This record gives sequence, C-alpha cells and structure tokens, in this order.
Amino acid sequence: MKILDTEFVKGFIRLCDDGFQQNWHERNGGNLSYRIKPEEVESIKEELTFDAPWQPIGTTVKGLSKECFMVTGSGKYFRNVILEPEVNTCIIELDESGENYRILWGLTKGGRPTSELPSHLMNHEVKKEATGGAHRVIYHAHPTNIIALTFVLPLEDKIFTRELWEMATECPVVFPGGVGVVGWMVPGGREIAVATSELMKKYDVAIWAHHGLFASGEDFDLTFGLMHTVEKSAEILVKVLSIRPDKLQTITAGNFRDLARDFKVTLPEEFLYEK
Repeated sequence: MKILDTEFVKGFIRLCDDGFQQNWHERNGGNLSYRIKPEEVESIKEELTFDAPWQPIGTTVKGLSKECFMVTGSGKYFRNVILEPEVNTCIIELDESGENYRILWGLTKGGRPTSELPSHLMNHEVKKEATGGAHRVIYHAHPTNIIALTFVLPLEDKIFTRELWEMATECPVVFPGGVGVVGWMVPGGREIAVATSELMKKYDVAIWAHHGLFASGEDFDLTFGLMHTVEKSAEILVKVLSIRPDKLQTITAGNFRDLARDFKVTLPEEFLYEK
C-alpha cells in the first residue's frame, strides 16, 4: 500500500492541519508523533528504506525497542504538512537498545525528526506501559489561552485542574485524571522530557509553563479532542478573569461528585478541595 493512502497517515495529516487551523502552530511551533501498529508497518514495508544510518535519540527508551513512529520534522511548519507530507514528516524506526533511530521514509528535502523527539519518545514509553499499549499519539501544541494562564495561575496541578474543570461541565468527563504542570524549562532536551514523562505517568495532559501543552491519547481524534477541550476551557477562564477577578457562581466540589456518579468517572479527591 502507498504510504500516503493509509488511514494512519491521513489521520496524522488531518490533525496537523486541524491544529494549524486552530492557530496553535505559529511558524514551526509544535510537533506530533504516532506509534505505528505492526500491521500498519507491514502494509507499507515496500515503500520503506532500511539503509539510513542510525542516529542517537538523546535518551534511552528500551520499552520502545524496534518500534516505528511517524513524526513531524524539526523546523517544519504544520501548515505545510497537508501540502507536502513527504517533505515535512518522516517515519522512523528505533533500534534494539532504544537509544538510536533511523529514518525509513520522508524528509525528502532533508532534515531530522522534531527537536522534541526525546520528550515524545519518553512519553510514548510511559503511556504505552500505563495504558497497556492503548495510547499511540503524543501531540504538542502552543494553544494561546493555556499559555496565558501560566502567567497568572500558580503552577500547581491541583489549581490548574480545578480551574479548568470549573469552566465547562464536560471537562472532568473528558480529562477526569486532571492535568499536570511543568515549570518553565528549556525545551528540546532530556531534562524537560524526564519532567514531562514523570507527570504523564499520572496524567494524559501536561502543561509546559509559558510554552504550550502536551497531550496523549489512543488515536488522533481523541488526542486532538483532549487538546481542544483543555484549550477551550482555558479560553473561557481567560474571558471570565477579564470580566472580573472572582466568580459569582461556579461548579462546586459537590457538583463534581454528582457528575462523577452519573457519568461513571472517577475524580481524584485531591482536586475537589473546598475553596
């Protein structure tokens, strides 16, 4: 099968374009990766090239040994993925040690995988183990409102979670585990990858202060939907705070418990503190 005809590539391209249309990817901002299923790799094997040199990842992800990923390219623009996916994305394979990768397809005009590759792969490793292999997508974007909130809210998981939950009834249903927060760190290196992957053992969403948002999910729709819901909640909160500094009414801890019962979700009590 032709690589560009596969459903997973079509889904990858659509998410890139949807994210750009949301204004989450200025210039070359953001990155996306997908852990390809073995049967999907097998279906495109004839179009893959296995003679590229191995290159260091910059970290070790033994739990992803010999796995293949589709990822956006470093310095590439999300707005161009839909036009030339073979130029702006690539498929990579990891070696047995989980320390090196090689490009099997893509980046036809040169380049390398996203500079956030260590963060993506370390998070893939964590979410693969935590979900029994169900999660396959890691998505990083720069949503305006969530970034704005990192300048005015305490950089604490419980506060961000509670404030975002209160903005729309669907929020605790969509991300019942809450959100984690990483204080400002230099992006692209192992240090921020380690900090994020620690949070992702507990959460499906991690906020990077003054930078953006990381989300993990089973497929492209669920992951984009998670990112979209978090950012919409942040937008509502930004508007509320711009009107007045306090709320006249909101969803209470008791309301959240009622919601959890009726929707059959578990909401950690640590986020249901009395204000």
